[in-house]
Amino acid sequence: MSRATGRLTWRIIKPSLVIGLFLGLWESAPRLGLVDEVFLPPFSAVIEAGLELIRNGQMWDHVSTSVARSLIGFSIALVVAVPVGVAIAWYRPVAEFLNPVLELFRNTAALALLPVFILILGIGETSKIALVVYAGFFPILLNTITGVRTVDPLLIKSAVSLGFSPLQLFRKVVLPAAVPSIFTGLRMAASASILVLIAAEMFGARAGLGYLITAAQQNFAIPDMYAGIVAISLVGLTFNSILVAVERRLSRWRTQPAQ
Repeated sequence: MSRATGRLTWRIIKPSLVIGLFLGLWESAPRLGLVDEVFLPPFSAVIEAGLELIRNGQMWDHVSTSVARSLIGFSIALVVAVPVGVAIAWYRPVAEFLNPVLELFRNTAALALLPVFILILGIGETSKIALVVYAGFFPILLNTITGVRTVDPLLIKSAVSLGFSPLQLFRKVVLPAAVPSIFTGLRMAASASILVLIAAEMFGARAGLGYLITAAQQNFAIPDMYAGIVAISLVGLTFNSILVAVERRLSRWRTQPAQ
């Protein structure tokens, strides 16, 4: 086995070992009496509860509801934050005009505004999606600004000397160079959007993973509660993996050797 293959194998095995040890500890701690099995059931009991929720269709209903809300809010935040970030980073008058308001709101936690969103927009879908938009907007915005402002000036000067128009400059130089920073913001926004949505679903919702966790806790269906928590982790992991894959695809030119 070559050294490269060995490194790749170890990169796959190492996280699997860590996860396996964690799940083994989770399984054994309640059975050995280290923690109360009523409040922390073994992992196998959580898996059984999750499979039952899948069989009766409840898990799919809750996951699909949460994912739909997250995707809608995340997409709106992306569409708005990237152009605004580029404008702030590239045009000083825009930055001077918007920065005071943005600085005020970006230091206000999204969950602190949850009652405001509910009062203004009601307890339906609109308030939950609006909260996701708010939570996801600032990570994308700030990382877009950072990415655009840190583009190598030599690249910009070279492109201008080659006769690039402003549109070509943005499309072929600035945005590709800012992709890593933008995707860092996207991953942060995806995580934030899921977290605030789960919190919002615990108040005034009838579906969603946040509702599932709260309802299970109130009914003392503890394995169902942990199954909902595991589902949240898997949804977040899936979102992050998709964003990493898209980023690698868009950034392949950085590692391609010269022909």
